Amino acid sequence: MSTAASIASTIPAANVEATAVNTIGWLSASDTTIVVPVYQRQYRWDIGGCEQLLSDVRAVSAADASDTHFIGSILSAASTSDADEGAHLVLIDGQQRITTLMLLVAALHHTLRDDDPTLAAELERVLVRADDPTRTKLRPHRAWADVFESVVLDRRAASDDLRESRFDDNYAFFRSQIRPGEAASIWRGLTKLEHVSITLGAAANAQQTFESLNSTGEPLRDHELIHNYVLMGLSHAEQSEIENDYWLPIEDATGEQIGAFWRHYLVMLTGREVAVAGERGVYDAFRHEFPRLDVDTLRQRAAQWREFAQIYGVLLDPAQAPDTEIARQLGYLNTFGRGVYPLVMRLYRSHAHGELGIDELLSSLEQLQSLLLRRKIVGISTDRLVARLCRAADRGTNDLVHAIARITPSDERTRVGLKYGDLPHAHYVLGRLAGTNGGDALDIEHVVPLAPSDEWSPDGIRRWAELTDDEQNSFRALAQTLGNLTLLEQPLAERAIDASFPAKRAAYAASDVVLTTEIASADAWSTAAIAARTEHLTDVFVRVWERPAVVSIDDDDLTPILDAKRRRGWPRGWQREFDYVEFRGEHWEVKDIRYLFNRVFKRLWTESDASRQAVIDFSARRGGPLYPEMAWNGQWDQIADGQYLYMGWDSKYMLAAVQGVLDEAGWASEVFLKYSYIGDAMR
Repeated sequence: MSTAASIASTIPAANVEATAVNTIGWLSASDTTIVVPVYQRQYRWDIGGCEQLLSDVRAVSAADASDTHFIGSILSAASTSDADEGAHLVLIDGQQRITTLMLLVAALHHTLRDDDPTLAAELERVLVRADDPTRTKLRPHRAWADVFESVVLDRRAASDDLRESRFDDNYAFFRSQIRPGEAASIWRGLTKLEHVSITLGAAANAQQTFESLNSTGEPLRDHELIHNYVLMGLSHAEQSEIENDYWLPIEDATGEQIGAFWRHYLVMLTGREVAVAGERGVYDAFRHEFPRLDVDTLRQRAAQWREFAQIYGVLLDPAQAPDTEIARQLGYLNTFGRGVYPLVMRLYRSHAHGELGIDELLSSLEQLQSLLLRRKIVGISTDRLVARLCRAADRGTNDLVHAIARITPSDERTRVGLKYGDLPHAHYVLGRLAGTNGGDALDIEHVVPLAPSDEWSPDGIRRWAELTDDEQNSFRALAQTLGNLTLLEQPLAERAIDASFPAKRAAYAASDVVLTTEIASADAWSTAAIAARTEHLTDVFVRVWERPAVVSIDDDDLTPILDAKRRRGWPRGWQREFDYVEFRGEHWEVKDIRYLFNRVFKRLWTESDASRQAVIDFSARRGGPLYPEMAWNGQWDQIADGQYLYMGWDSKYMLAAVQGVLDEAGWASEVFLKYSYIGDAMR
């Protein structure tokens, strides 16, 4: 051992003590009393975080006896300065986790205290102080300590029935999720939680230590978290096998787009949007879809991931496609970005496995181009479309065609957009209209320049400066529309720049692009000529970018309920999130998710025996929101004798419940939301 190592091993740190501990054992110790200091932020965990914690507890409970679950580090400092609290630990980092853990333990305690006094006593040691059973071991900020204590100790006053707090909501969630007979299993999982307890001495700089724990280096990205999650728990030999045979080929195929690949893959797999901003949405979705896998199952899954990654590589670089026409169509589709990759991955794999003919694949790729281009032309967003199309594709080719047709703007709306609006993706559109495979090798030519000089002339007689203001404004308004644009070879384009129309005609006549030579036959250029050319090219346009020949309504940007935006908490404006709801052909004046939640569950309960059973089955599997009794304090609505709907969830959970129960009943495809301006702008 070196001298430096010897000194390091014999001299303890002066101001920091770090120890790996069993979390429940640490909380149960008689000398553990924790105070949250005044400067700490309020408790913020939402039901999504609680759901993940409970999932982790259940997973480690079901794992091998030697398995544990690490919840991170808890940073505290010893203090005896508060006579009211006595000797205690000041919680510097870890408040959110410890508070949520206490709420879970409290829900478990209140569920089984009458049936299992022995286990209840174990739980009580976690919750209350040994020297005063009327006080909780965790003492939040004084402003909300009484609320927390009343929840954990189950001593709510009658006047508190309608009180709302994160403590109440999350406690209610845990109560709703603990199924009969599951208490012992959850307790087993809780006892397998571990953390690193970091205790600071009197001379330590608490703020500096906190910043070092939370701000060192870059946070792991979603695909890095997935990588660690997949390999964790395997032997070294198994890790090497999975890394070399599966993970490295996935990285090679997707390159810098590996993060996007995982998100698109999960959208394809689940038929649901995957959140990315402000959350570890991709990683969390992956963990939900792939709980801990034994190595044989992992090999099977990893082989599928590798196959889809290789397909993703083809989408990124269509030249890799073995069929030239597929490569061309994939190249066209890339004009619009990668938003529909989840669906195209699925279609391409079906074709590769012989489940989808080449004509069907090419038809679908053409339909997707029509969908994206037409929506761009009429000014409708293409966000959040692909998940619904993936769901339709799961039901079959006909359902996919119907789904695309429903959200593809009609010929009439497209004609109006082309007549008056700027042409999007001009190289692509004009190239395909001209038969030049996208037109990228040619320059875009504006017959009327975007900024004509005073000497520019539309007919060789009148100068631009001599035109009336109305004439100039009309030309400017149409300058980037379909009728005023064409393609031109670069040498000819250089001759035509800023030239008056009579001079441009010679350059146009010399072009090999038929779309351009046609213009050379015009004696002059006018707004009427632009309109006539737009009408002619639009007739060609609607044949090249056809809407599927299926009788279907143009849905005016309605959002299917399964694609609704899940919002955390209750963001400002939630009471006016929707303009209306289309419910199975009915028009509902519903403005917010709380009212929709209540109305959907009541409707399903009264509609038919089958829909009522869907509510029962969904609630039994999910652990709510329908219960046979009001088992805890909070907001309830009785929807039938002995059936109570709990109304205390947050916005995100309520929407998830609406989506889930409608899916269970088979009604989800018939329910649509129209977002209000406020709903579109909410964050």
